[in-house]
Amino acid sequence: MDMSVQRATSPQADDTPARWGAVISLTLGVFGLVTAEFLPVSLLTPLSADLGVGTGVAGQSITTTAVIAAIAGPGVIIGTRNIDRRWTVLALTTLLILSSLLAAVANHIVMLLAARVLLGIGLGGFWAMSAALAMRLVPPARMPRAMAIIMAGVSLATVCAAPLGAWLGSTLGWRSAFYLSAAVGVVALAVQAFTLPALPPTGHAGLGTLAALMRRPAIRTALFTILLFVAGHFAGFTYIRPFLERVPKLDVETISLILLGYGIAGFVGNILGGIVSERSARLSVTIFGSLVAVSALILAIGGASLVVSAVAIALWGLAFGAFPVSIQSFVVRHAPDEAESAGALVIPAFQIAISSGAVLGGILIETQGPIAVISFLGLAALAGTSVMAARGERRRLSLG
Repeated sequence: MDMSVQRATSPQADDTPARWGAVISLTLGVFGLVTAEFLPVSLLTPLSADLGVGTGVAGQSITTTAVIAAIAGPGVIIGTRNIDRRWTVLALTTLLILSSLLAAVANHIVMLLAARVLLGIGLGGFWAMSAALAMRLVPPARMPRAMAIIMAGVSLATVCAAPLGAWLGSTLGWRSAFYLSAAVGVVALAVQAFTLPALPPTGHAGLGTLAALMRRPAIRTALFTILLFVAGHFAGFTYIRPFLERVPKLDVETISLILLGYGIAGFVGNILGGIVSERSARLSVTIFGSLVAVSALILAIGGASLVVSAVAIALWGLAFGAFPVSIQSFVVRHAPDEAESAGALVIPAFQIAISSGAVLGGILIETQGPIAVISFLGLAALAGTSVMAARGERRRLSLG
């Protein structure tokens, strides 16, 4: 270990002043990164036409970001372990700006994919550090609230990215959407530069540390919960449009309104997850995970009704909106000494669950139909929730 770098070895004290301005600056960074991640979803048709490739090839720009983010989470934490976290955050936000500008001027699919690699590094590193940074910027009791504020950037980006990208693509051209993404990155970088304090590295990030964390029962519980719960969610959500088209038989406009309601409910759930997690992160995961299972049951039984589908999907959005805040809070509370490394384990777990869920959902909808996909969502959510509920939450962590 480089002894020339001063390391903080313990979480913030309870009487440490909260740096909410710095927390908001991280929210801006997350908003910019996730917006850039999802922009191609609504721009694939004009983007692929302009670059002279098929939409399937252009769609790999989304896959590229996800794969790189999964690798970059642990990679950034280990590779920058001796660098002040303030400078690391500024560098990751700079990657957002550079990737957006490169995408905006891309004249070949290779340039676009290179831009998405840069974005994946920024996204994965930012996600891996977010919970640890929240823990250091506010007193421990307020960490879930800080995480909820940071995650609000995800909720806003999820709601805004696709419609905003579609509108810009149709009015000013698809490149304008990426220029706007770069502008958001510039604003986030400026706010971070003014508000983030010096944050010396904490813990001892390395492959040995990751292996040691995997031996902690609470961390294994969290990762197993993520794999089950998130796989179920993305199996269902990836194919929610076919479900709404085939079961309640809705038109595109109605489906769009229902998905907007899902996004708004997710924003509310994000806030509620932070509030409940301040009392008990395990309780929050259990409550909101159970609500996802309940919403899936409602959809499976009464999804042919427009009203039932709309209400159940809004409940699903609210419950899933609370999950990232809750599970991140749980992980950090059980690894306060190595919060960054613990966060680095969460990123691959999410990405593996997302990929496997989408694949399983595709198999189910092709072989068994949309009700089977929703049933899998409910069973996976229930299984993940049961794992967490059975675990119980330790109030104290024995180190060493």
